Amino acid sequence: MADDQALNEKSKKAPKRVTGLGRGLNSLFGEIQREEPITTAEAGDGDGAGSTTVIDGLRSIAISDIRPNPDQPRQHFESDALDELADSMRQRGVIQPIVVRPHGKNFQIVAGERRWRAAQRARLHQIPAVVRKLSDEETLEIAIVENVQRKDLNVIEEAEAYARLSQDFGHSQSRLAEVVGKSRSHIANLMRLLELPASVKALVVDDKLSMGHARALINAPNAEELAPQIVKQGLSVRDVERLVRKSLSGQKPASAKKLAAMSEADADIQALQTHLGDLLGLKVKIQSTGQGGTMAIEYANLDQLDLICQRLTGEHI
Repeated sequence: MADDQALNEKSKKAPKRVTGLGRGLNSLFGEIQREEPITTAEAGDGDGAGSTTVIDGLRSIAISDIRPNPDQPRQHFESDALDELADSMRQRGVIQPIVVRPHGKNFQIVAGERRWRAAQRARLHQIPAVVRKLSDEETLEIAIVENVQRKDLNVIEEAEAYARLSQDFGHSQSRLAEVVGKSRSHIANLMRLLELPASVKALVVDDKLSMGHARALINAPNAEELAPQIVKQGLSVRDVERLVRKSLSGQKPASAKKLAAMSEADADIQALQTHLGDLLGLKVKIQSTGQGGTMAIEYANLDQLDLICQRLTGEHI
């Protein structure tokens, strides 16, 4: 009886483990309560002379002592959304802390730049922050995971972030897929978007072209010419695929002939598979048997399965 009571008391005190995709940021951040105290002088990239501020995980930091990370993946912040968040902060304060790392005599944002910007608009002087000693590689990984899980990045920003991790830190596509909980093919498809002309990528960033439109334009010899036409006429992804096949017919007869031989039904199924795959970041396979059929979604680990469940149930990441 005494042993049972002791066990119950121990279980009450034990922190609850986070499962599924919720482990994504936690596994990169580490357990805050286990963090060893450090100082800005010890951990900063600058000289840190005269700085002896003790860092103990979660604390309140002056907004003026925080700087954004110039290399963070997200570069576009909607002004109206920032105003709405600032209004909420004036009424309720900052509910979720940002994450920073020591950087010289100040701190650099790792995750939460949108909240920091909104806090400035709300004229707040302090903001809660989790302080961590992180390398440039870890900083970029965390920034990508946070933004991808919250769907804050447009596909070009996401692709550029993956390219940076690949070029600067030698991440393979398999490693990138593991970091963000997506399939390797999804990572590869996103990075291919960087092959598009700058003017086409700008339309994607401005949300005038979808990822589906952009993927259809990758093989087009006249993508810069087609892109404004797509926007002006409001063409669907299927319309763009037809235009691209038409433009390819003069250059690659065999490929165009193969595409033209596809039945309209098969083309629709393929387009739907591609669209669902883009939304989930996982491989989707649809098999039609006439009126009915089956749909299979492939996942490589439990985190990806958790992602599927959250999308199907409408939960937010």
